[in-house]
Amino acid sequence: MEELTAGIGSRVQHAHHGPGVIIGVKYAQYVITFINKGILEVDKTDPLFEVLYTENKTVEVETVSEVETSLLKILRLWGGFSEIVPLGDRWTGGTMVLQPKDSSLKPKEVPVEVFFHKIVMIRDRLRVLEQQINGHKLLGDEDKVNLQQYITRCYGSLTTFNVLFREKEHWFAGEKGGKDD
Repeated sequence: MEELTAGIGSRVQHAHHGPGVIIGVKYAQYVITFINKGILEVDKTDPLFEVLYTENKTVEVETVSEVETSLLKILRLWGGFSEIVPLGDRWTGGTMVLQPKDSSLKPKEVPVEVFFHKIVMIRDRLRVLEQQINGHKLLGDEDKVNLQQYITRCYGSLTTFNVLFREKEHWFAGEKGGKDD
């Protein structure tokens, strides 16, 4: 009788690589995407490795289409994790001040890092929403396109905050030449 092994989607912990999710099963190794280290192969017998939550127990290596399905599931399960996006150096340690028109009212001060984190979380949640729309089985192509265009306009409304990002690759991008840019 063959031994069942943890399948794609299982959550794992490695003493050196930290938390991760199995994205592939080989004969003697797991292919794991670690949150802080990226994709690595780990021997199934590695003493520094532990399966925290088992999904899709299997005796077989899984196919690419099953990997894609599992990755979508992983994105939904680990939706709270986001990539590390650096704040522009000139804003580090800064404060955003919201000054009411009425001078008798006290202004509100917010650390720029806190505000920036909220902006990044909005961007990440819009990305997850895009993925869910694209993968939705009941939405037609026309509905998907309409929702995607609406999300693109949302990105365009957020382009004002691009000044906070250190690297241009993380900027919001809306419709080129549209009203929101």
